[in-house]
Amino acid sequence: MWRKPEAQTPISSTLENEFALEILKSDKLRVRILIGVIIAALSIVLCLAIFAFDQFQRSFHGRFRGFLFMVLTVAGLNLGSLIAEWIGIDLLIRKQGRPSALFQYSSAFVETSVPTLGMMIGSLFLGPIYTLFTPATLLYPVFIVLSALRLNSRLCVFTGAVAGIEYSALALYFTNRAPDAVEPILVGVPHHLFKGTLLLLTGVVTGFVTVQIKKRILRSFEMVEERNRISRTFGEYVSPVVMNKLLTLKPDLRSEKRKVCVMFLDIRNFTSFAEKREPEQVVEYLESLFGFMIEIVNRHHGIINKFLGDGFMAVFGAPLSDGADCLNGMAAAREILTRVDTEVAKGAILPTKVGIGLHAGEAVTGSIGSPLRREYTVIGDVVNLASRIEQLNKQFGSQLLISDMVRRALSDEPGGVIPMGQVQVKGREEPIQIYQVA
Repeated sequence: MWRKPEAQTPISSTLENEFALEILKSDKLRVRILIGVIIAALSIVLCLAIFAFDQFQRSFHGRFRGFLFMVLTVAGLNLGSLIAEWIGIDLLIRKQGRPSALFQYSSAFVETSVPTLGMMIGSLFLGPIYTLFTPATLLYPVFIVLSALRLNSRLCVFTGAVAGIEYSALALYFTNRAPDAVEPILVGVPHHLFKGTLLLLTGVVTGFVTVQIKKRILRSFEMVEERNRISRTFGEYVSPVVMNKLLTLKPDLRSEKRKVCVMFLDIRNFTSFAEKREPEQVVEYLESLFGFMIEIVNRHHGIINKFLGDGFMAVFGAPLSDGADCLNGMAAAREILTRVDTEVAKGAILPTKVGIGLHAGEAVTGSIGSPLRREYTVIGDVVNLASRIEQLNKQFGSQLLISDMVRRALSDEPGGVIPMGQVQVKGREEPIQIYQVA
C-alpha cells in the first residue's frame, strides 16, 4: 500500500515550548518550597533558642549565641540567593525563555551545599564529629527530592552526587580529626560512607522517577494532541458517534490508497434562485437543506468532505469503513431524495430538486496540505468520475445515477434500477456503464 509521510506540523514545537514553560513553573514552585522550608527551619530554631536556651548553651559549650548568629547569617544569604533565583525564573517565564545549563547546575550545587556549610559551622561549636549527627544532614534529602520538580533526571542525579560526595568528604575529614574519647560508632568510616552512598542513590532514584513522570506527561501531551488533531481534521465532517470511534481507534491519517464510495450532490437551479434573493435568504435556504442531509450522511457512516456552494461531496469508507460503503452510500442517497420530497410537501423548505451521483473505486485519502493548512481529503479518478456522473442527471432528467462499480458492490440487485447503457463521460475516452435509480 502506498503511503506518504505526513508533513511535520508546528504543533509539536508549540507543545515543546509549552512543556518547557510548565517545567519553569514547576521549578519556580520548587524554589518557593525551599524558601518555605528554610523559613520554617529558622522559625523552629528560634523557638528552641527561646524556650531551651540554657540547654543549647551547655551543648554548644557556652557559645550558642555565636552559632545562632552564624546560622542566621548563612540562612539569610541562602534566602537571598533563592529569592534571586525565584525572580530570575519568573522573568524567564514572562519572556518564555529557557534557563541555561550552567545556571541550573550552579543553583543545584549552591543549594545542596547549604547543609554542608551548616555542618562546617556546627563543627566550630560542637566539635567536628558531633555535627555529622545534627538535623542539618536531613536537609540533603529535601533538596534531592525537590529536584524532581525540575523534571531533569541529570540534575536529580547531580544533586544526589553533590550531597553524597560532600557529606562523605566532610565525614572523612571530621573523623580523622575526632578525639580518641569519641565512641567508635561515631567515627566509623563505613557508616558515614554508607550514608553518603544512600544520598547518591536517592538522587539516582529521584532521577529515575523524574524520567517516568516526564514520559507520562509527554505521553499525555501526545494523546491530547492526537485527539485535537483528529478533532481538527474531522470535527466538522462527522457525527459524534464516528468521532468517538476515531478517537478510540486513532486511524493513521497519512496519505494512503483506500476503496471508497463517493457521493456528489447538487441542488438544481441554485444559481437562478440565489440571484433573486438576499445573501441571508440563500444561507438560510442552504442550512435548511444541509441540516438533514448531513445528519443522513453521518447516520450512514459517511463524512461530508467538501461543501461546494450549491452541494457537497461525501465519502463512505474513509477514514473508517464497515465493509458496506456502497450500500451505505446508496441508502443515504435514497433517504436524502425521500426527505427532500417530504420536506417540500410539508412546506418546510422551498420547492427543491437535487441530483446525486455515486461511484466507487480506489482513491488516495489522508491529511493533505502544508504545515500552515491541512485538511482531510480524497483524491483520485473515482472523485472526478463521481462528479461527472452527478452532472449526467441533467442530461437524463434523473435525480440519482450510479456507476456499474456501485451496482456490483451492492449485495442485492436494487429495485427500480434502469440501465442507461454505455455513456460517454466528459474527460474520458472510454464510455462507462451508468444506472438510473431515481
